[in-house]
Amino acid sequence: MRASDLLLPLLLLSAVMTAEEPAVRLPPPMPPDCPHHQVMQTMPPTWVGSEQIAMVVYPGMTALDLTGPQYMFAGLMGAQVHLVAESLIPVMTDTGVIITPTKTFETCPRDLDILFVPGGSRGTVEAAKDPRVLAFLRDRGSRAKLVTSVCTGSMVLGAAGLLEGYQATSHWVTRDLLTRFGAVPVDARVVVDRNRITGAGVSAGIDLGVLIVRRLRDEEYAKAMCLLAEYAPEPPVVAGTPAQAGPVTTKIMSDMCVGLREAFLTVPTPGRP
Repeated sequence: MRASDLLLPLLLLSAVMTAEEPAVRLPPPMPPDCPHHQVMQTMPPTWVGSEQIAMVVYPGMTALDLTGPQYMFAGLMGAQVHLVAESLIPVMTDTGVIITPTKTFETCPRDLDILFVPGGSRGTVEAAKDPRVLAFLRDRGSRAKLVTSVCTGSMVLGAAGLLEGYQATSHWVTRDLLTRFGAVPVDARVVVDRNRITGAGVSAGIDLGVLIVRRLRDEEYAKAMCLLAEYAPEPPVVAGTPAQAGPVTTKIMSDMCVGLREAFLTVPTPGRP
């Protein structure tokens, strides 16, 4: 079976199976003689799961840190993706996009397949100091099958004590600061260490999402999701790492981020001097 044969049924079935609220408008059911319906009947049983996925949202987070992996997680047939915050009040991201939580820390499922934390700048520093955020992460992270983050979200995981002894990555500006939390910084797009999966800055969230989709389903499923998203990056400017950007651009950005690094240095390190 070709990946292209699976795109529409994959999207439709995922939308139907993951909807939490009956008020959501869903696509009309496909008739039994519909070719897409017939394709779905031949899908491997391992392609439909029942994962519970919690993606933490907080004021000032970076929207793309969340929406990149969320797109991939939402395509997992049978999975439920929860956007979790302290309350159900809409959250303003650092780029002005407003995200509406679907669960609170109290109503989020206790046992999770994936716990995910996005990053950001000043808002992430505040989240890494928030005892309610940290208590939630420690509780759910102690049982979650996968504990994951993108960008400076790994700093929040570190502040919660969830990266002690693990290899991890973060945005290049803060990656070395992971040592404060007992983690081993790795310069890589996505780092997997046992059940900890961390992504580098912002756009790496899509790569992290694809990797997790492949891990929970299989290669063909992940290929179908990539094709559905037309995920074939060809950036008009190749400057996504300090090495690619060169010393001049890197120094400009590093100088701009001095205050942010200093702010992250004020985040308490649990159980460490």
